[in-house]
Amino acid sequence: MQTAIEECRRAEWMLLRSSAMKSYLRSHQVRKLQIGAGSNLLKNWLNTDVHPGCRAVVFLDARERFPFDGGTFDYVFSEHQIEHITYSEGLFMLRECYRVLKPGGRIRVATPNLEALIGLCTSHQSDLQRRYINWVIDKFVPGLNMYRESFVINEVFRGQGHKFIYDRATLQDALQNVGFVEVTCYAVGESDDTALRGIESHGKAAGDEDMNQFETMILEAKRPR
Repeated sequence: MQTAIEECRRAEWMLLRSSAMKSYLRSHQVRKLQIGAGSNLLKNWLNTDVHPGCRAVVFLDARERFPFDGGTFDYVFSEHQIEHITYSEGLFMLRECYRVLKPGGRIRVATPNLEALIGLCTSHQSDLQRRYINWVIDKFVPGLNMYRESFVINEVFRGQGHKFIYDRATLQDALQNVGFVEVTCYAVGESDDTALRGIESHGKAAGDEDMNQFETMILEAKRPR
């Protein structure tokens, strides 16, 4: 249940949102929507978040119907956001992304990779896997003094507000189930579309780009024409 303060904040964000959206849509022919922007303010994108940190970020709860007409945007981008909502909520979000994209529009989703986490459970860990285990424990579970993959997996699933961690097959199925086609996997920062290249910031926020590269999966897909 929302508190009175949360309800007041939401009401304020809703009032600010209308004028910000109208201004953006009037001033941009190529329209790009970022969901869960946090502090990563992308130029020429409509940056949105469920908890706007400044007036440059517009309120958007991805679990609710988006306040846009169908076919409004050319691009949608979400980075380390979809894992913070349940699978069913994520599927709803992807349906809304599909609806607000123009035919031929593209979506890019970056999220933790379940396969990378499961891969830690091996007796022959690589140097990179051991580095990741040490990094997660030191950063998120300080003072534990046990560098074990079980603590890392529990931390990623439960300790950071995550509700569902995807592997590639599950996220690809979700994208395809709502109508997207041409699902393609990319490394962080890479894309065949210049508008979607180099837009991730999670590595900077995490403080280690190598660790971000290790844990992050990125899929792009297209709304058919």
